[in-house]
Amino acid sequence: MKILLATEKPFAQPAVDGIRQVAADAGYELEIIEKYEREALLSAVATADALIVRSDKVDAEVLDAARQLKIVVRAGAGYDNVDLAAATAHGVVVMNTPGQNSNAVAELVFAMLLFLARQRFNGKAGTELMGKTIGLYSYGHVADCVARIAQGFGMRVVTYTRRPDRPLRAGVERLASPADVFAESDIVSLHIPLTDETRGVVNRELLGCMKPKAVLVNTARKEVVDEAALLDMMAQRPGLSYATDVKPDADADFVAGFADRYFATPKKMGAQTAEANINAGIAAARQIVAFLRDGDETFRVNK
Repeated sequence: MKILLATEKPFAQPAVDGIRQVAADAGYELEIIEKYEREALLSAVATADALIVRSDKVDAEVLDAARQLKIVVRAGAGYDNVDLAAATAHGVVVMNTPGQNSNAVAELVFAMLLFLARQRFNGKAGTELMGKTIGLYSYGHVADCVARIAQGFGMRVVTYTRRPDRPLRAGVERLASPADVFAESDIVSLHIPLTDETRGVVNRELLGCMKPKAVLVNTARKEVVDEAALLDMMAQRPGLSYATDVKPDADADFVAGFADRYFATPKKMGAQTAEANINAGIAAARQIVAFLRDGDETFRVNK
């Protein structure tokens, strides 16, 4: 069996070493391509039984080229970079590694939040987090880590999740609707996956519910936010701020109009820690071995 590790944005070396060890222990071959050209991926995937990616696109063309591929594992939580319909049509199982990057993403939420709360460290008086309310739009592994950190800051934590059976950390309050979360929170942190249903869901109506000096933090996907509506709202409300780990298409407009209350990472940085790399990479390799050896589909997402 051959595992292909294909990452345009390479893993930290300890993660690569861990993946290599898992493959070796299973008796599998490991091929690694990093910072690759498209043709290199199409060539390498042709002989792979399993594929590990990060944010790399696995579309119909890649799957067409993958003559013996059985499984793709996205090392991370979000998997909108993988064409699930095409994978299913090719008989390829797709998995993610939920929870492995969660703490890294949650810490980035607070790194960006503190940067804006303290006026970008420009010498002017900022504001503290203690006593503020942070609202979590959806509640999964990352949101749970955000809640843990927020409680350490002495913040009130509220959330909306469509799953009434979803267990919440002690002290986290469940609200009835997204509008309630946006209306009650000083900071709103987005944790919704990108689907057809959630594309543009943070719209003019929801943004209009926010407090005048609220902060919106996005470590989800850029497409869940209606950028035009957010630009309009920031123009109308001089205290509204936006921090995002996913640079928006309208980045230049945000910078031009609101440089003092807007921040975007140059590329997605949520999982860019050595620890997250190691956790997600090794988990991906272990899931592949469990699937190929035992048929374990615990983390399958294209059912």
